[in-house]
Amino acid sequence: MKNNRIGLITLIFITIASALGVLKDFELLAIPDQVMMTVRWLLALELVAYALLRKNLTTWILVCMLLGVFVGIDFPHVAIALQPLSKGFIKLVKTIVGPILFATLVYGIAGHSDLKQVGRMAWKSMLYFYCATTAALFIGLAAINLTQAGSGVNVANMPHNELPAPPKDLVDESILQGLPHSVHWLYKTLAFFRNIFPENIVKSVYDAQILQIVIFSVIFGIGLAMVDEKKRKPLVDFCESLSETMFKFTNIIMYFAPIGVGAAMAYTVGHMGVDILKHLFMLVATLYMALIAFILLVLVPVALYLKIPLLKFARAIKEPVSIAFATTSSDAALPKAMSAMERFGVPRKIVSFVIPTGYSFNLDGTTLYLSLASIFVAQAAGMHLTFGEQLLIVFTLMITSKGVAAIPRASLIILIATADQFGLPTFIIAAILGIDELMDMGRTSLNVIGNCLATVVIAKWEGEFNPDLIIEEKPEM
Repeated sequence: MKNNRIGLITLIFITIASALGVLKDFELLAIPDQVMMTVRWLLALELVAYALLRKNLTTWILVCMLLGVFVGIDFPHVAIALQPLSKGFIKLVKTIVGPILFATLVYGIAGHSDLKQVGRMAWKSMLYFYCATTAALFIGLAAINLTQAGSGVNVANMPHNELPAPPKDLVDESILQGLPHSVHWLYKTLAFFRNIFPENIVKSVYDAQILQIVIFSVIFGIGLAMVDEKKRKPLVDFCESLSETMFKFTNIIMYFAPIGVGAAMAYTVGHMGVDILKHLFMLVATLYMALIAFILLVLVPVALYLKIPLLKFARAIKEPVSIAFATTSSDAALPKAMSAMERFGVPRKIVSFVIPTGYSFNLDGTTLYLSLASIFVAQAAGMHLTFGEQLLIVFTLMITSKGVAAIPRASLIILIATADQFGLPTFIIAAILGIDELMDMGRTSLNVIGNCLATVVIAKWEGEFNPDLIIEEKPEM
C-alpha cells in the first residue's frame, strides 16, 4: 500500500514537471529557468526515494534514465563528459554476446540432436520476420504520407551536421561499375548473403557480427550432433556450462546498467539539446505515432490471437527495452532479452536461435523508420514521388537494412546510401541528424520488442511455449 502511494506521488510529480517543460520549451508559458531547474531536481529526489523503496533493478534503470535527462538539460558539459560510462557499459555487455550465442545455440542443437526442428524454426522464423517487417514498412509509409511532416520544412535554417561516410567495398564497387544498373540489385542482394558467412569466427566476435556468429554456431552444432555420443558429450557439457556462466555474468554486470543507461541518456540530451525539437517536432511525433501504431495494429493482435499474456510479457521485456532505449543499441539489450524470454517460458534452444537471427532479419523499428525518413527527405526537398516510386525505395530499404541492429545509428548509413541511389538530397539528412538519437531510441526499442515477441510466436508454433514456467521478476537491489 505504501509503495502504491509513493508511486502515485511520483506519477503526479512527473506529470507536473513534464507539463511545465512542454509549456516552456514551446514558449506557451514564461517560466524562469531557475524554477524549472528546482522542479526537476525536486522530482529527482522523489524518484531516488521511490527507487530505494522498490529495490528493483528495472526501477533503478528507469529512474537513472530520467536523472540523465535532468543532467543533460541543466549541466550539458558534465553530461557530455559522462559518455565514457555509457560506452564502457556497452563494451562490457558486448563481451557476452559471442560466447552466449555460441554456447546456447550449440547446446540447443547438439544437446537434443533434433536437426529437423532447427530447419523448421528457420523457415518459420523467416516467414514471420518477412510478414512483420513488411507491415512495418507500410505503416511507416502510411504515417509519413498522412502527416506530410516534410512538407513546408525550412531545412535551410536548421543546423547541418557532418554526415558519416557510407563504408565502401572497393572490390564490389569495381564489379558494380562493370555491370548494367538493371542487375545491381541482384549483385547487392547476393553480396549480403555472401557477407553472412564468417571468414574468421574470432574476427566475427570482435566485430559483433551477430548473424555470422549464428551461422557458425548452427553449422558447428549440426556437425557436433552428427558425431557419436562419446565424442559429443564433453563439448555439449562444456557449452551448457558456458551458457549458464554467461547468463550469471550478465546478471552481475547488469548492476552497472543504471549508471551506464543514465550516462547514455545524459550524453544524448546534453549534446543534442532540446531546441532542435521545435524545428523537427512533426517528424519525431510522426515516428513515435507510427511505432505505437505498429505495436497496436500488428504486435498486440498477434499476441492476442496466440493468447500470450500481455501484462506478463510487458513486465518480462521492460528491462531489456529500457536498456535498448537509453543506449540506442539492440546489442546491449541482447543478453538480458534472451534471459527474460527464458524466464517467460520459452525454451533456450528457441530463444538462442530466434532472437539473434531476428537482430538481422526482424528490424521492425529500423524498417519503419527508414521508409518514413526517406519519404520525409523527398517531401522536405519538394520532390513529388509516385506511389510506385515510394514502393521501390522502401523495398530497397528492406533489403539493405539487414544487420544494422547492433550498431548505434547505422541506419543513417543505409538512409544516406539509399538517398544517393534514388537522387534524394543528402543535405536534408544532415539537417535531421541532430535528432537521430532521439528517434533511434524508439526504433531500437521496437526492434527488441518485436524480436522478444517473435520468440514466443515461434515457441507457440512449435508447441513448446510453457506459460507455467514464467518466473516473475523479483527485487534485485
